[in-house]
Amino acid sequence: MIKIHTNVVKKVSEENYRVKTIEVEHALEEALPGQFLMVWMPGVGERPMSIGNGYPLTMSVANVGKVSAAMTALRPGDMISYRGPFGKPFAVPKDAKRILVIGGGYGVVPLYFLAKRAKENDIGAVAVLGARAAKDIIYEKQLFAVCDEVFITTDDGSRGKKGTVMAEAEMLIRSKKFDCAYACGPEMMMKAVAQLCRQHGMPCQVSLERYMKCGMGVCGSCVVDGKTVCRDGPVFSGEEALAMGEFGKAHRDATGVLHER
Repeated sequence: MIKIHTNVVKKVSEENYRVKTIEVEHALEEALPGQFLMVWMPGVGERPMSIGNGYPLTMSVANVGKVSAAMTALRPGDMISYRGPFGKPFAVPKDAKRILVIGGGYGVVPLYFLAKRAKENDIGAVAVLGARAAKDIIYEKQLFAVCDEVFITTDDGSRGKKGTVMAEAEMLIRSKKFDCAYACGPEMMMKAVAQLCRQHGMPCQVSLERYMKCGMGVCGSCVVDGKTVCRDGPVFSGEEALAMGEFGKAHRDATGVLHER
C-alpha cells in the first residue's frame, strides 16, 4: 500500500551555499537507510529524495532545478507532501562489527543515516567524505557524531587530503577489517569502489541514482539492464552493479533516451 503523507516543516538548516536540510514533524519509523521518498511540490512537480533520518524525518536538497528550488524555499510552518518510503535499503551483515561508508557530494546523506543506525546497534563505522572543494562539503559534523573516524578529501585540496576518495578508501581497506563497504555518490566513484572491493574480496553495496517518475517500477524511466532502480534498488551489491552494462557508462534522460557518460 502506497503511503502518502502531508506534514509540517519543523526546521530548515543551511548545509552550504546550495544545500538545505529540511526536518519534518514526522517520525517515519519504517524508513530504512538507503530508501527514498517521492516529494511533491504543488504546481511544480515531484522528485525522489534520499532519506537522511527517519525520526524526525530529514531530507537534504540541493537547489538545482524547479522542484528543488521550491523545496529550498520552504520555511518552518510550511507544509510538505511525500510518498514512501520506497526502494531496497542498505543491508548490514549479521554480526557485523565495523562498516566503511564512502560518500561523494550529496551521496553522504543516506550514508549518514546508515552510520547512525549502525551506531545505535553498536556497530562501528568509518567514513570517507569527498567533495569538489571545501565549500561543497556537507554532513561533516553529522558524520563525526556517529562515526569512529572520518576522512575528508577534496579535488582541489581546500579541505582534507587533495584528490578523490579512492586513495583514502584503499588505504583503509588495506589497513583495517570491515564487514562491508557502502558507497553513494558519482557513479564512476561507486564503480571504482565496487572494483576495489572485488579486488580485496570484500562485500560492498552501492546506491544508484536514475531519473524516476513513479517510484514504484511502473513507468520504466529508471530501468538499468532490465532492473528498475526504484524497486530493485536503489541499493545493489557491488557485483550486481558491476554486471550491469550501463553502470558507470550510460544514463537515461527524462524521455528515456540512453546517453553515454
